[in-house]
Amino acid sequence: MGGGYDDRDGQIWIDSTLVDWRSAQVHVLTHAMHYASSVFEGERAYGGKIFKSREHSERLIQSGRLIDFDIPYTVDEIEKAKVDTLAANGLSDAYVRALAWRGAGEDMGVASARNPVHLAVAVWSWGNYYGDAKMKGAKLDIAKWRRPDPATAPSQAKAAGLYMIATMSKHAAEAKGCSDAMMFDYRGYIAEATGANIFFVKDGKVHTPLADAFLNGLTRQAVIEILQEKGIKVHERHILPDELEGFEQCWLTGTAAEVTPVGQIGDYNFEVGALTQDIAQSYETLVRR
Repeated sequence: MGGGYDDRDGQIWIDSTLVDWRSAQVHVLTHAMHYASSVFEGERAYGGKIFKSREHSERLIQSGRLIDFDIPYTVDEIEKAKVDTLAANGLSDAYVRALAWRGAGEDMGVASARNPVHLAVAVWSWGNYYGDAKMKGAKLDIAKWRRPDPATAPSQAKAAGLYMIATMSKHAAEAKGCSDAMMFDYRGYIAEATGANIFFVKDGKVHTPLADAFLNGLTRQAVIEILQEKGIKVHERHILPDELEGFEQCWLTGTAAEVTPVGQIGDYNFEVGALTQDIAQSYETLVRR
């Protein structure tokens, strides 16, 4: 599958119906296009099984509630939609995108309570999110934009509007020859990359930012469980920028990123060490069970 994402063969599930990929369209006055009233999930299927599928469906519904709409489908119905879409496209190893949004309706101002909520599921083949950085280590810029105070935006919602600053930060990073950017939170603590959580290693112990101002990723949670099962101490805490100098290893986690080592953040360098490689392999084993 290649070309633009609007011009591909296949089928996309929209509001309980599988439609031709090229016909999966919405009206230009769809509320979500104007006011970011949408939430989504990024998931991966391995050998026909979506990793943590039900948890993703549950989070999608919760994300909708956090930005003040109810998705008109149950978790079981969302689960079936994902399975049906994979089957319709003949894919077993694939990226899965579930998306819910407020559509066009009676309201076209900021308020949109009378507009219907829609749901779509699309699947496609997608390799390493960071390309060859997954083997040699990603190079990260340091973003100028910061994750907002949870009193400003619902940080635990996987909401489209929260990714605007991520897009700008990633564009700036790519212009500098980097794979991604590391973001601080509103207080100046290290937060995450633009679409992945971040981990550091020092003296055999793992440190990761406390997820109190950004999304507590499902892959992040799975990797913490892997580390704990291996008897490795994980410190979830606020991490200051000047601590970067003392960390020896670093990696990113996310559905798209999986476990990707980091070789450089700004002027700081990290080794793609044995622990990073072990966690990446352990994660690969876990998702294919």
